[in-house]
Amino acid sequence: MRRFAGLMGLVLLAAAVAGAQDRPPATEADREAIAATALDYAEGCYEGNAARMERALHPELAKRIVRNDAQTSRSVLDQMGASVLVNIIARGGCKNTPKEQQLKDVTIFDVYGNAATVKVVMAGWTDYLHIAKFNGRWVIVNVLWETKPQPPKP
Repeated sequence: MRRFAGLMGLVLLAAAVAGAQDRPPATEADREAIAATALDYAEGCYEGNAARMERALHPELAKRIVRNDAQTSRSVLDQMGASVLVNIIARGGCKNTPKEQQLKDVTIFDVYGNAATVKVVMAGWTDYLHIAKFNGRWVIVNVLWETKPQPPKP
């Protein structure tokens, strides 16, 4: 029985390695489209451009942040979907960010098949995006974000 389990493990490992080799590396066009999606997200926010933000998002987006509940000192998970985010942007979003403070540093960590992981550093927060090629278009399906520490007020 041990011999069969060991053999089965080797077969599964070989299949996984073979499957990984079947996927071609990301094309330059895919990488450019992924970066453009991340920039639509960031610049759409700064511009207050709801249409540009919506273009970057899958309709079933899950955007989440871990916050600490002041009363219980326990972590809570706040979340919003695409329609809430688009409405926030339509009402001005982060449009008040002065131009000279508008960061939008995009780093593509990984692309595999139809999935990409991207980091976007913005003025007051950092977003970790999962971007998927959905019906031929790269769109954001998940965002985990964290705010930057605020400087003490004088």
